[in-house]
Amino acid sequence: MSDTITITGFVGTDPRHIQTAEGISVTTFRLASTQRKYDRSQAKWVDGDTNWYSVSAFRQLAVNAAGSLHKGDRVFVSGRLKVRDWAAGDRAGTSVDIEADSVGHDLLWGTTSYTRSIVSSLNSTTPSAEQFPSEAAETASSADEVDETIALSEDIREDDPDASASPVPSVDKSTVPF
Repeated sequence: MSDTITITGFVGTDPRHIQTAEGISVTTFRLASTQRKYDRSQAKWVDGDTNWYSVSAFRQLAVNAAGSLHKGDRVFVSGRLKVRDWAAGDRAGTSVDIEADSVGHDLLWGTTSYTRSIVSSLNSTTPSAEQFPSEAAETASSADEVDETIALSEDIREDDPDASASPVPSVDKSTVPF
């Protein structure tokens, strides 16, 4: 049994993408979710406490998240909640983690453009021409093609000076009801 949770918030750290020794893609980032409430005495919406979550995505979701998410993006994350205590020497705390099943941009705050990803031959369920006949030509024939696509998207972000600046969208929060 697992606890499933859906959180909206913003990407608080640059997503970090790695490949394990077993060849599994993993992308991690911190998600900040600030509660908002209406303050009747001030007659406006005010920010409450911010909750921080560590999000991990695996396999194809990790690849797609690494190519799509940037620090400051408004997103939603749905997945399995894990709360655990930790200790490191004289320090101790509680970690709140989400193993993501789905991640997407929150369209309340902006627009996005969707592109179906290239499915690598590493996946056990590679689509066939019968499943997606109009996209059969776009299907990757090898894992190298997927790696090249990821490397290209990373190179583009590194060459774009605006990509490193990750501003949180400026919104007049007094007019937003949540």
